Amino acid sequence: MSVKITNKEQVQSLLGQYDYFLFDCDGVLWLGDHLLPHVPETLNLLKEHRKTVIFVTNNSTKSRDDYLKKFQKLGISGITKDEVFGSSYASAVYIDKILKLPKEKKVWVLGEEGIEKELKELGYTTVGGSDPVLVQDGVAFDPEHPHLVELDEDVGAVLAGLTLNLNYLKLSITMQYLLKDNKSLPFIATNIDSTFPSKGKLLIGAGSIIETVAFASGRQPDAVCGKPNQSMMNSIKADNPGLRETPKRGLMIGDRLNTDMKFGRDGGLDTLLVLTGIETEENVLKQPKDVAPTYYASKLGDLYDFCN
Repeated sequence: MSVKITNKEQVQSLLGQYDYFLFDCDGVLWLGDHLLPHVPETLNLLKEHRKTVIFVTNNSTKSRDDYLKKFQKLGISGITKDEVFGSSYASAVYIDKILKLPKEKKVWVLGEEGIEKELKELGYTTVGGSDPVLVQDGVAFDPEHPHLVELDEDVGAVLAGLTLNLNYLKLSITMQYLLKDNKSLPFIATNIDSTFPSKGKLLIGAGSIIETVAFASGRQPDAVCGKPNQSMMNSIKADNPGLRETPKRGLMIGDRLNTDMKFGRDGGLDTLLVLTGIETEENVLKQPKDVAPTYYASKLGDLYDFCN
């Protein structure tokens, strides 16, 4: 059964047992644009104890630079780009390092600017994505739209993620690329979260959008680059040899059992679930031993609160 963090002695035990603290962001550090209590103080506490902190997010709408701006805006200082692993960045690295897609090839993006920025930083040209030509409010769907009738022959891969400005045209064009050349273009998904929390509500996540084009095309993604897939964990371990050699010195902190906790568990880390996202204490306590988090807490800030 999961152990609830309720006192100073438990927090001190965590500080002694773990060197690497991996954090999901939304639902753990903040909710939307609202910083959760005592998050900066908790992160400072960890850094004072010389712990490595790593921020692992499935939100593909933001690039790592965007995340640094958000940290600063919310009053969380001292975070570096190397400490941020987003699904948009992980997907771009996958296309570059694993697929080895030639730079003269383009990537069709069903998603937002975060994906485009990370791809462009690695030298790729994108099509689709945030292109305003694909969003015309009040204009009915046109089956003769140029992007739908004439596919770009230079597109060498399809990358799909959370798309906030979604419409039938974007879905239809994505489907055409997935069917193109006998379904041979690589199909990459940033993440498969069905929902995400925002201001007290659950909203449609990337996984629900990706499943639409997957079902329509009769294809499943060739790779998923966000949690709980281990491609992101492998990238993190590659940059942190100590974590790779001794995963049990790492603690994954998140708010979702099916992504964050599974991500940590499958990577050999212990896990801590916070109740500031979508999970309830009742549900945590119902989980079988092989699924239950190692620990849980009401909020991340409890780690600071119990030490003061």
